[in-house]
Amino acid sequence: MKLFNLLLNIIWLVFCGIWMAIGYVIAALICFILIVTIPFGIASLRIAGFVLWPFGRTTVERPGAGAGSFIGNVIWVIFAGWWLALGHIVTGLALCVTIIGIPFGWANLKLIPISLMPLGREVVPTDQQFGRS
Repeated sequence: MKLFNLLLNIIWLVFCGIWMAIGYVIAALICFILIVTIPFGIASLRIAGFVLWPFGRTTVERPGAGAGSFIGNVIWVIFAGWWLALGHIVTGLALCVTIIGIPFGWANLKLIPISLMPLGREVVPTDQQFGRS
C-alpha cells in the first residue's frame, strides 16, 4: 500500500501538486507579511504540505477547535480560501478531461472544503485502505 501511495503522490505532484502548493505558499507569505494573520499563514503552510503529498494522509478536525477557528475560517474564505478553492476546481476539471486524470481530478475536488476552512484541522497519516471507513 505504501508503494501505491508513493506512486499516486508522484503522479499527483507532477500534474497538480506543485502549483496548488505554490498557491498555498503564496497565501502563507501574504499572511506572514501582514503579521496579524500569521496563524492563517501557518495553517496555509500546513495545508500546502498536505496538497503537495496527499495520498496516505487525511485531515481531521482538531479537538478543542471552537469559535475562534470558525471566525478565522470565515475571514480566511473571504480573503484567500475562495481563490484556492477556485484553483482546485479549475485543476480538478482539467484533470477530469482525461480518463487517467479522473481520480486525481476527483481528489482535487475533495480538497475544496479544506481550502475553504483550514483552521481547526490537522493532517494525520491514514492507515486505512481505500474503500474502508
